[in-house]
Amino acid sequence: MASSDLDQLCSHINEKIGNIKKSLSLRNCGQVPNSKTILSKIGDEIMVINELLNKLEIEIQFQEQTTNSLKELCASLEEDYKDVEHLKENIPPHLPQVTVTQNSYMKSRLTYCQINDVIKEINKAVVSKYKILHQPKKSMSSVARNLYHRFMDEETKDTKGHYFVVEADIKEFTALKVDKRFHVMLNILRHCRRLSEVRGGGLTRYVIT
Repeated sequence: MASSDLDQLCSHINEKIGNIKKSLSLRNCGQVPNSKTILSKIGDEIMVINELLNKLEIEIQFQEQTTNSLKELCASLEEDYKDVEHLKENIPPHLPQVTVTQNSYMKSRLTYCQINDVIKEINKAVVSKYKILHQPKKSMSSVARNLYHRFMDEETKDTKGHYFVVEADIKEFTALKVDKRFHVMLNILRHCRRLSEVRGGGLTRYVIT
């Protein structure tokens, strides 16, 4: 979620709070005779605010996790770069010239920005998933209801209390291709301890750590 979207969400919450204050003010002034109607409207607004606050809490948590992931990833990449530079500067001159096969991490030529984009897309998938899980069932469409039941079926005792996604979520909510390059990036995130895997039932669950 971009910062402008986050600002919009906060503005929406403030607007709802303002509506509640206005309704209470009218009730206290005796300008509206039907107090049951006012209380009903206030109850509806409070439910909406509660949903918005849940979304805001999820977004803030993942923004913090994304920031920490990027900091640790940057530090890890800097260490790798220093190691490569040290090896390059300390090759003995008498060694024969050979063709070196690069390992999969160096060969993939992943950039900081590319990994950052993947983190953002995973973040997007998680937010979209848990937005549905926090949505009142009565307001769900048939598509959202089917996704809700799938999400619940994928839960295990090992994922309880943790945010996670599976490959189906990546395909459902993002434009990422779940290919070899994608899995290389997941390996980097696991190396930085920003993701862990929980396997079972034919599924691999990517848990945000």
